[in-house]
Amino acid sequence: MTTNEPGWDLYRSFLAVMREGSLSAAARALGMTQPSLGRHMRQLETELGVALFARSPQGLAPTENAHELVPHAQAMAAASAALRRVASASNHEIRGVVRLTCSEVVGAEVLPPMLAAFRRQHPGIVIELSLSNQSEDLLRKDADIAVRMLRPAQTALVARRIGGIPLGLHAHRSYLKTYGRPLTVADLQQHALIGFDRETPALRALRSRLPFSREDFALRTDNDLAQLAAIRAGFGIGVCQCPIARRDRELVHLLPDAFALELDTWLVMHEDLRASRRVRLLYDYLVQALGAYVGGQA
Repeated sequence: MTTNEPGWDLYRSFLAVMREGSLSAAARALGMTQPSLGRHMRQLETELGVALFARSPQGLAPTENAHELVPHAQAMAAASAALRRVASASNHEIRGVVRLTCSEVVGAEVLPPMLAAFRRQHPGIVIELSLSNQSEDLLRKDADIAVRMLRPAQTALVARRIGGIPLGLHAHRSYLKTYGRPLTVADLQQHALIGFDRETPALRALRSRLPFSREDFALRTDNDLAQLAAIRAGFGIGVCQCPIARRDRELVHLLPDAFALELDTWLVMHEDLRASRRVRLLYDYLVQALGAYVGGQA
């Protein structure tokens, strides 16, 4: 086995191939030529001393070694990105990059006006906003700050509970004009309901508090933004964050006494970032802004 240590460029190319599924797609994503990317893969295999891909006329098929390498290469990618953010400014300057991660709905519907106001106060800070319903690993420095809907268990993280975002059943006025307004939970069986496709552990924990199940939904999707868009389009009745619905006079809150849930909300960052002024500025600002949102003052 060779003693050469593969460089980061080789691992970056490897991750692109695994993510895109082919040399040609990965080359386009990286702005490289396909032959150059192919040379990267062969060089990585040589320096690691293992076969990462089985080659055939149909393309590359990842081996078991390749799949085992992915999480380690992803950790390298996260570390590289974190190094670039740290290098973008000294800890005492109010400029540089801060990476913020949150759920799709929070990122698309809740944070934009808050971040616009923050930008006016601190134009030197660049924000990378990552929208995902999967929690990014703050210990691995995938992000600097996270808006989470559950309390983090890791002791190395600084966590601040913002509060519970109220959830409720909502429908567009056009839908209610056509199909009528449910007066009881039992009436929901006569309406087009919007909900999830696959039941997650979090949903299973709420099962006893939900007046419906997957089989009751006329529209099933695990994309929360798609659910919200369907409610706004008048497709039917679905669950929406109450502060979001209050911004739209066409959305009506239904059965508030019979159905009410709260989405526990936390703001989290790695304790190593306490000394970073730009990260702390955004963190403290979001504590206040999200607190106002949860409290109905936003």
